[in-house]
Amino acid sequence: MNEPTAYPTGISLSEDQRLVINWSDDAISRIPFKILRDNCPCAHCREAALNPEPTDLLPVISAAEARPLIVQGMKPLGNYAYTIAFSDGHDTGIYKLELLRQLGDAVAEAES
Repeated sequence: MNEPTAYPTGISLSEDQRLVINWSDDAISRIPFKILRDNCPCAHCREAALNPEPTDLLPVISAAEARPLIVQGMKPLGNYAYTIAFSDGHDTGIYKLELLRQLGDAVAEAES
């Protein structure tokens, strides 16, 4: 028999630029916004990770990219995921609960 999957019981944004998720199994994830953005699961970001731009040129960044990255909004997508809107204009990633939990667990392990 499969173990029931933990689900969020509370979600908030902290002043130290982290997404805080309280899980039904009493775990707490504190995921920095940059880690969320760097792990965006959308097709564009996955493709960019597989085929990075040449690094011999200085990148040109937009004004939005030059500002500190913040989460501007989150919306549930059914019972299994959230979409997250970032201050750099990106909002197409679908963050499944399993991915959010994995990111939270990885951050907790790296910080311990």
